[in-house]
Amino acid sequence: MSEETGAGEDPKIIVDDDWKSQVEKEKEELKASTDAFEGEAEEQALPPASFMVLMSTLATQAMAAMGLIPDPMSGQPSVNLPMAKHFIDLLGMLQEKTQGNLTEEEANHLRDGLHQLRMIFVSSQQSNTGSEGEAAPKSSIELP
Repeated sequence: MSEETGAGEDPKIIVDDDWKSQVEKEKEELKASTDAFEGEAEEQALPPASFMVLMSTLATQAMAAMGLIPDPMSGQPSVNLPMAKHFIDLLGMLQEKTQGNLTEEEANHLRDGLHQLRMIFVSSQQSNTGSEGEAAPKSSIELP
């Protein structure tokens, strides 16, 4: 067999500098995407804690339990009237316990929102009456 490399010649070592520039380019892209993600996170910052946010959170949960907001996983509304009643009762308790300590705007928002939720609850309860004419379970929610 004959050798292709001449006698006394060292094998050539090829240094590829392209990989260094590729790595630098990838680092810059990663940094840019990380900066963009951090910017989006700052834009989607949570609202400050307030009584209005608390009321909205509880009201949203009540609406979801009455099937007015679809389940994010299935995309279908899910009706759970005992859970809806629980959230409405929580709002009623907040109204009772904070009476005289809320701003006029907060008190009006709570009163009006609670009234609307109670009306929707009663309507939902009536529409979920059993097919055999069974009455839906009595609610302890008091209407004004």
